[in-house]
Amino acid sequence: MKVFVTGASGHIGSALVPELLRHGHSVVGLARSDASAAKLEAQGAAVQRGDLDDLDGLRKGAAEADAVIHLAFKHEEMFAGDYTGASAADIAVVRAFIDELSGTGKPLIGTGGTLSYSGLGRTATEDERVPDDHSRGTARNLIIDAEGLRGAVAVLPPTVHSELDTAGFIPFLVRTARATGVSGYPGDGTNSWSAAHTLDVARLYRLAAEKAPAGSVLHAVAEEAVTLKEIAEAIGRKLDVPVESVPAEHFGPLANMVSIDAPTSGARTKALLGWEPKEPGLLDDLEAGFYFA
Repeated sequence: MKVFVTGASGHIGSALVPELLRHGHSVVGLARSDASAAKLEAQGAAVQRGDLDDLDGLRKGAAEADAVIHLAFKHEEMFAGDYTGASAADIAVVRAFIDELSGTGKPLIGTGGTLSYSGLGRTATEDERVPDDHSRGTARNLIIDAEGLRGAVAVLPPTVHSELDTAGFIPFLVRTARATGVSGYPGDGTNSWSAAHTLDVARLYRLAAEKAPAGSVLHAVAEEAVTLKEIAEAIGRKLDVPVESVPAEHFGPLANMVSIDAPTSGARTKALLGWEPKEPGLLDDLEAGFYFA
């Protein structure tokens, strides 16, 4: 297949592009800078210049491809506190892809997050329906409900971890601990997040494009629950700083996220796609030390 990938030079895209190429697919990656374009070309991918605001360009990329994998999100705006604006842009992109691909039967693989399962009080499964909240929940529902195409959503843990992860939640928590001299966790620290390694997640996206049924919700989850206290303790050991319970405000723009409890199962996804995570776990990657180099 010829696969059009947004976010192709980013964290997960950097693993997904070679994963697709190794399995015989061709890739066209969206690039908004010369550096991103050069990186994609060096990997063996073709380049389409543009960004998430160029909806006509995105439609063109989708029309010329056999499948679309949408990874990109305005993470800079999110980490600056404008999650609403970043989400609105994402919904507009998803609508453009659906409009272009409707009636073609082509795969459209979108991206969601397990933190949307906040408040369930139990381990989330692939059967969960998230509300149309004008954020990534709305984008997710648009894709899995779309007709005339093979839409599926890969739901990512907040901690997709590896040496490729330079701007996600774990690097943010490390920077915060360095800046404040405290590796903090909210409350009693027993709230948990799911986790998966970048290379395992890349394999999931590739399998989703190849064979996920229309309407699939796919949980990219290798570890169902790692507590925020466990994460803080690992960071504290590596930085040699105290590990303490702190107020949510300690985490700045992530204050609303750090207290979320969202354990999530990926069992049905593994059975559906034959996906078996095999890379190191989150705490192992923290102990490996590259997050602190």
